[in-house]
Amino acid sequence: MLQRLAKWLGAGDARSDRGRKPRVALAVAVLLVELMRSDRELAPGERAMVLRVLGQSFPQENPQALLDEAHSVSHQATDYFAFTSVLNEQMDQPQKIALVERLWQVAYEDGQARAEEMHTIDRIAGLLHVTHGEYIAAKLHAKQAAGMSPG
Repeated sequence: MLQRLAKWLGAGDARSDRGRKPRVALAVAVLLVELMRSDRELAPGERAMVLRVLGQSFPQENPQALLDEAHSVSHQATDYFAFTSVLNEQMDQPQKIALVERLWQVAYEDGQARAEEMHTIDRIAGLLHVTHGEYIAAKLHAKQAAGMSPG
């Protein structure tokens, strides 16, 4: 599944410059950074999980360099639209659902998803046009992957 996500997310990887849209890898990385920052409490494993997701999803990229770039871009961002619009143009629905599942995996990395993380994922999923049913299924898959009960 992660290899398919990497293949899907790696498509259309145009470079990010002023006045140009961010590349897909950077857009995903920024959303992951925003999720990590959402609860103002970085769990020790969250950063490692984000690096793992980036490395698996974008093997052609250096995950640490991508994360560093995403942190920089994230501090200048005013909303998620610039990033989700790139993903809406470059990804199909299963790819967007897989991304939402990865977001949930990062949120559940510490054993619980905090309200701020849930709100961030909800906003991103809405901007990606992920339906409520797809959103819930992605959440349940991530919970199961984290070894948590689906209830």
